[in-house]
Amino acid sequence: MLTFEQKLTIIESFPELERKDVSLKRVNFQFEESLSDKKNVVYHLHPNGNGFVYAKGIKGYRTDEKGMVNIREFSEEELKEVIAKAIEFLSTETTSDASKEAEAFEDEKWANDEGQTLMLVLEDDMWNVYAGPNLDGTFPSYNEAKQYLIEEGFRKRFY
Repeated sequence: MLTFEQKLTIIESFPELERKDVSLKRVNFQFEESLSDKKNVVYHLHPNGNGFVYAKGIKGYRTDEKGMVNIREFSEEELKEVIAKAIEFLSTETTSDASKEAEAFEDEKWANDEGQTLMLVLEDDMWNVYAGPNLDGTFPSYNEAKQYLIEEGFRKRFY
């Protein structure tokens, strides 16, 4: 297993990534030129060697619900390969699919097992979650709003 310092050296060899120090001595690396709303390529690299790389949509990687693959046991070659593929993927992903989705979007009703409901509404290019008349959250993408709703125990309901 590569050490934290070895992983940092490899990741920092990608000039298109920008380092962002976060809490608990963890480090994120963002790709600001991403054509997607996703900017984090490396997420929560920890001094213990654990960390994640965004690999959603990249063949050959088993990702979690956020599209991340754990890189704890990656070799130098594996780490370089997944980062290069992530950057390439985020460089070529088009926003036209998101635009088409937004144009066809109709308000969505979400409910949990307790019978509480929330509405997901697209307003001014932002995805807003409402609890009745009250704004519960605002998100820059549908996927982020959807992820929030799922994490809070809600499921999309069809009228």
